[in-house]
Amino acid sequence: MRTLLLIIFLMNTIATMAQKTDTTFLKKLMESKPEFFSTVLNHPDKNQVQILYTQITRDAKNKPKFKSYSFNLNPHHYFYPASTVKLAAVIFALEKVNQLKSTGLTTKSAMITDSTFRGQTKVLKDTSAENGLPSIEHYIKKILLTSDNDAFNRLFEFIGRAEINQKLKKYGFIDSRILNRLAIGDAGESAKHTNPIHFYNNKQLVYDQKAQYDPKEYELQLTNLVMGKGYLDSADRLVNKPFSLANKNAFAINDQHHLMQKLMFPEAFPAKERFDLTPLDYQLIYTYMSKYPTESNFPKYDLKEFWPTYAKMLYYGREKNVTLDPNIRIFNKYGDSYGYIIDNSYFVDFKNGVEYLLTAVIQSNEDGIFNDNKYEYETVCFPFMKNLGRMIYELELNRKKQKPDLSKFKMITGNDEMCLAKD
Repeated sequence: MRTLLLIIFLMNTIATMAQKTDTTFLKKLMESKPEFFSTVLNHPDKNQVQILYTQITRDAKNKPKFKSYSFNLNPHHYFYPASTVKLAAVIFALEKVNQLKSTGLTTKSAMITDSTFRGQTKVLKDTSAENGLPSIEHYIKKILLTSDNDAFNRLFEFIGRAEINQKLKKYGFIDSRILNRLAIGDAGESAKHTNPIHFYNNKQLVYDQKAQYDPKEYELQLTNLVMGKGYLDSADRLVNKPFSLANKNAFAINDQHHLMQKLMFPEAFPAKERFDLTPLDYQLIYTYMSKYPTESNFPKYDLKEFWPTYAKMLYYGREKNVTLDPNIRIFNKYGDSYGYIIDNSYFVDFKNGVEYLLTAVIQSNEDGIFNDNKYEYETVCFPFMKNLGRMIYELELNRKKQKPDLSKFKMITGNDEMCLAKD
């Protein structure tokens, strides 16, 4: 009898899990707007679109309940995640600081990076910081505001490759791996070696991290690792054979979406499944993940290079001359490389009580050549992201639900002293 009850319980659990993600709703929704989505729907394999959307419904006590919808979701179909991996690094770096707090290390400690292995570089100063010194906190700001590659590389070196991948598995992101630094051709043995780092409070050394080596490979069962018909090599010579993305970072859409959900709604998860972050850590991430580059003084950005919606693909599509809605904030981390555009977001409209999670990837590479910087971002990818974000927003505007209390995420904007509202 006990065995029978266990089987029934397991069957009900499996059935409940299977019902969690609707796989047809988004397709029908896009089919209702052929002027925006017919091209992508007619060529789903060509553009490699994957979407995951989660509705959030609050009860009378403001407790969130989630219902998810997917399109073409496949955690084993590889796409290059580009800068989206940086959000995981931000979280894991803050966790490591918290684990080392007994040493005196803080996010504001001066972080001096040394070098011991070929290809490694040192960092002794950061002129974009108010005090001219690099720190975990400042690297996090640069990652979340404009997706700075060097800032990610320094956090990668601080956390260590082994710990990053241990953390991914610990939190259930089993379809992902982070193997290398970005934008410096990091691969093979160089990616397995990370720099020694020295942390100072004023001139006092508080933590000294030795160089690390991680021999593991972190194999995943992935398809679509070889793409296109050719690529430009490091000397800009055309190689007429498919481009391989094997042994690169991988960050599946389902894992990205789950990470964002856990980050924005820690209270919805058991304590043992939450990130090891303090209230100030969450405040730092929420602030700079939603902030526009033009709202930052340290670092200070050139408006021509980093306009307000530069990082807000979903809803704004990276368009420059748009009027910002003052009631909307988008907490997100995007990526763009090899023809792929990815955006992982939590969207809030404070005035209308709208909130939802939306993660998507699309690729366009008409000539099939990689590394030639000829991708259809402007004509295919950005418009798709904008139209998708606005379609979901319009849907949410008209969805009947309990109006949520979003004061937790309400921001006081205008300068670098921006903080979470206390109301």
